Amino acid sequence: PWRLERFNNREPLNSSSPLCSAAAASSSVPSRHCPHSCRSPTACWQVEQTHLLFVVVSTGSFHVGDYGTLLKRFCEGEQQCYLRLMEDTLRPFVPLYHGVVQHGEQDYNMMDNLLTHFNTPAIMDCKMGSRTYLEEELVKARERPQPRNDMYEKMVAVDPEAPTVQERAQQAVLKTRYMQWRETLSSTASLGFRIDGFRKANGECQTNFKRTKSREQVVEALDSFVESNTHIVVSWGYLRRLKQLRQVLESSHFFKTHEVVGSSLLFVHDWTGKTGVWMIDFGKTVSLPPHHTLDHRTPWAEGNREDGYLWGLDNLIDVLTNMLPVT
Repeated sequence: PWRLERFNNREPLNSSSPLCSAAAASSSVPSRHCPHSCRSPTACWQVEQTHLLFVVVSTGSFHVGDYGTLLKRFCEGEQQCYLRLMEDTLRPFVPLYHGVVQHGEQDYNMMDNLLTHFNTPAIMDCKMGSRTYLEEELVKARERPQPRNDMYEKMVAVDPEAPTVQERAQQAVLKTRYMQWRETLSSTASLGFRIDGFRKANGECQTNFKRTKSREQVVEALDSFVESNTHIVVSWGYLRRLKQLRQVLESSHFFKTHEVVGSSLLFVHDWTGKTGVWMIDFGKTVSLPPHHTLDHRTPWAEGNREDGYLWGLDNLIDVLTNMLPVT
């Protein structure tokens, strides 16, 4: 069985915990209409949620937990971010964090499963910011400038003309060169965000957005994601939520004092027109030195640690706004 841990330390939860109380109150009435042949609504829900979850995350790092929770492979940096976020004004815009769960030898961060209250949802992962690598990654790569054959292969698989003459002769590229080249392929560098992938309610998945770069291409992808009879309702719902998020980000202490790199916005909607947007993935988010703050809009220059998050959010809001009919 999973062993639950307290929020601020590593003591086992007792039976009076709200989480344990919710578990005791769960039902196991047999399901008559489950397409997965599950024996209970809970089991059926877990199968469906697992299927939805795996279209936007790496399957080896996540598990769908019981009672509306998600288990993500433990990362201390991410744990520290969630602990701080639970005390920040951004709390409503991130999954609620419930502490550490142990299973066998592996620890997991436990948080709310954001898909729980949606009915056959469509989901999209949108990577935010003008770069997806930390400054310290560049520094480390320069300290050991080892040409990489694997990165050369990845480069030519996307664009055979990308390597220089020297790189072609070596059949290898430096990691720093590869990281910076990769960002220029998508809208990360041009708009400050990129679509990583989405799954529609009908099960159709799209993840081939490595070359989706122009505003027109992004609009086409977003239009495909929200296509339904509730197109306008869904788009307005997303737009309202994003504007609320931007307002909170601009005053958040956590946001001002952290370099937010590799973090995503998770978009969720269902056939009723219900929508939600949350910040997720803080494994690369790092705190700044004392008295150092970011505005998240200033263009990045090595050393200033700016990540372009708010610049990207401004552009995303603008794209969605222009997709809606003039009223």
